Amino acid sequence: MILKGKTILLVDDDDRNILALAAVLRAVGPAIITAKDGMECLEKISLYPAIDLVLLDMMMPVMDGYQTLRQMRSQPHTQNLPVIALTAMAMQGDKQKCLAAGANEYCSKPVDMDMLLTQIGQLLHL
Repeated sequence: MILKGKTILLVDDDDRNILALAAVLRAVGPAIITAKDGMECLEKISLYPAIDLVLLDMMMPVMDGYQTLRQMRSQPHTQNLPVIALTAMAMQGDKQKCLAAGANEYCSKPVDMDMLLTQIGQLLHL
């Protein structure tokens, strides 16, 4: 899958996760913008209206992914922005909790990159 011309906002408070995911994603072509928490995520979305998709860690300081999703879904300009929830929480019910908060998809950590790329392709209609 080629994501050239697409922009992905990668939101995670762990630099290692950002570096690893960004390296793999850049290999298929998208521009990558990063944020460390939900507040910064919302700021980046305002600054970069061309963002096509958000990869959102659910457990972060300042504003977690659940709060961030609720904020995004309450705003007209972000209510339909595709979001994939990324989380180490892989217990029964966690996927439903992420989807109920407004995520379009759910991907547990450690991330299965083939599955993540498939989800991205589906959400971006590629």
